[in-house]
Amino acid sequence: MSDAHNEHESLIRTPKQLVGAVVGFFAVTIIGIILLVQYVTTTKLTGAGSNSQAPEEVAARIAPVANAGYTLKDSNAPKVLQSGEAVYTATCAACHGAGVAGAPKFGDSGAWSARIAQGYDTVLKHALEGLRAMPAKGGNPDLDDVEVARAVVYMANHGGAKFKEPEVPAPAAAAAAPAASEPPK
Repeated sequence: MSDAHNEHESLIRTPKQLVGAVVGFFAVTIIGIILLVQYVTTTKLTGAGSNSQAPEEVAARIAPVANAGYTLKDSNAPKVLQSGEAVYTATCAACHGAGVAGAPKFGDSGAWSARIAQGYDTVLKHALEGLRAMPAKGGNPDLDDVEVARAVVYMANHGGAKFKEPEVPAPAAAAAAPAASEPPK
């Protein structure tokens, strides 16, 4: 045999050496896994949120949502009417501030002049019922008619009109006095 043939021979020549090599490979692999697991689990790591089971943390998580700074509204309380400026800022400014979809821009007397010429009642009717792209009450159904009227006057007066601020209707006498049909207690 030549020397070239001997170069291709393996170090494992017998079945006993093969079994020893396979067992040795698995032994080294298992020992490596064991050492790696011990390295990872020996040091106790503390990080953000490690006190999540503390009584204060648990109490904060299960606290009612209403305690998170929300303001509850009494639905039976009398409604406090907003000013025209407040309604404009909260509802109308979204479209009338930039002139979206043909809405007359706030303070633009040229754009408001045609609407002012139609009269207060017509402008108010359009604001209450909606017109073209504008929904009724500017898309806020919670607004009272007086609030919408105040917003119309506020915007129109800044556009050159001289409309008078609407009067707040007096509350009904029946709502203020207890019902007469109830028997005394």
